[in-house]
Amino acid sequence: MSRAIPLLALMLMSLQALGQTFGPTRERPPAVPREFRGAWAACVYNIDWPSRKGLSAGAQQAELRSILNRMQSLNMNALIFQVRPNADAVYRSSIEPWSSWLTGTMGRSPGYDPLEYCIQQAHARGIEVHAWFNPFRALPNASMATSSNHVTRTNPSVIRKFKTYKWMDPASSFTRKRALDVMLDVVRRYDVDGIHIDDYFYPYPDVDSSGRPKQQFPDGKSPSQRRAYVDGFVKDMYASVKRVKPWVRVGISPFGIWRPGVPAGTTARIDAYSHLSADSRKWLANGWCDYLSPQLYWRIGSEQDFRKLLSWWRSQGSRPVWPGIATARVNSSEDPGRPAGEIVKQVNLSRSIGRNWVGHVHWSMKSVMQNRGGVSSAMKGSVYQEPALVPPMPWLSKKPLPSPRVTASGTSVSWSKVSGASKYAVQARYGKTWRCTHVVSAGTTSVSLPPGAQAVAVTVVDRFGTGSAPTVLARN
Repeated sequence: MSRAIPLLALMLMSLQALGQTFGPTRERPPAVPREFRGAWAACVYNIDWPSRKGLSAGAQQAELRSILNRMQSLNMNALIFQVRPNADAVYRSSIEPWSSWLTGTMGRSPGYDPLEYCIQQAHARGIEVHAWFNPFRALPNASMATSSNHVTRTNPSVIRKFKTYKWMDPASSFTRKRALDVMLDVVRRYDVDGIHIDDYFYPYPDVDSSGRPKQQFPDGKSPSQRRAYVDGFVKDMYASVKRVKPWVRVGISPFGIWRPGVPAGTTARIDAYSHLSADSRKWLANGWCDYLSPQLYWRIGSEQDFRKLLSWWRSQGSRPVWPGIATARVNSSEDPGRPAGEIVKQVNLSRSIGRNWVGHVHWSMKSVMQNRGGVSSAMKGSVYQEPALVPPMPWLSKKPLPSPRVTASGTSVSWSKVSGASKYAVQARYGKTWRCTHVVSAGTTSVSLPPGAQAVAVTVVDRFGTGSAPTVLARN
């Protein structure tokens, strides 16, 4: 009997809560948490997905769902999905052949459209998809077999050999136009949330102990001429995407150090400005991207100090800087002894250093899936305790959508669809504490709350990330 009384009381309380309804209130919750919580998923060399070449369509799709389910369980909100590893396509394209990283044979269809499937599955979970392109790499290994419609065979005059690579010469107008054409083709045909390019503008050289390149890219151009080609491409890329779909974010992930010795005391053997022709500070300062994700893969307090580098980058322009974080180096041969706690500290620093909207990107999704060194558990337990919306883009749009009509009863919350919505954020108050309980896709119109909420709020968000005024209800 002593056990039956509390059980009976609990049942009565639950029944009472289910019968309670909510009504309008003047109470206002705090702002919905905002943070870009991204991860890269690379197809090249099957680093992250698919796990190997030649998997069936069903097996590839199951792996994608597993990635997205893990992201959702960790309250992450953006997948940077590689769709053009080397002048090929991880989607249906009339311009370039199917990627060999899918089936093992370039040009062979995997039997479905991976990008389309990824977007559908990600959006159903409230997760953004940023299509990641390598603009100029033709092949990572010159000995790779190619299809008859690959650029190395259709346009051999623009191909340059460098180390193991075959590279499309950025000095060629064909190369730059080809990269823009494939990116804009994806922007037009797919419901992507972002377009993303990585750090391979010109290929990385081998360097000697003094940082001098051992090889020169075989184009006869000077470093300043190469930078001009890359600058022009980046500027055109940003303007072109905005003309087609202005809400699609343009992101760039350069090498983590702009130039050796900048900021003072920071060293690097690679000079991205000179060797890779990447004047990424200029792109950030000029607003030629919606976010920059420099690859800050070093530890806090090291010679290439994460804290110092992030502070410097965030002082170079007004657009967000969301650092790339080397989650893959936890318990790795690249950085022996790096603990999962280093990643948690870097996430916390990314929230406190500098100005503008916060965020970060994990390299890469594989280490998150593996929970390497307990890193995913550590993030879930400390820094990703509730969902967050991706930050807005007020430099593009500030006009909010109308607030949704909301009804709530018991543990159920429902709302009206709002035209132009991208996501809905749901908050609930327990006692005196508000917390974000759900960030869901535009197709979702109801959720179930954890029991005991005294008030609820629903905010609608458009494709630019701009949030409406919340509709707030409290228990009668």
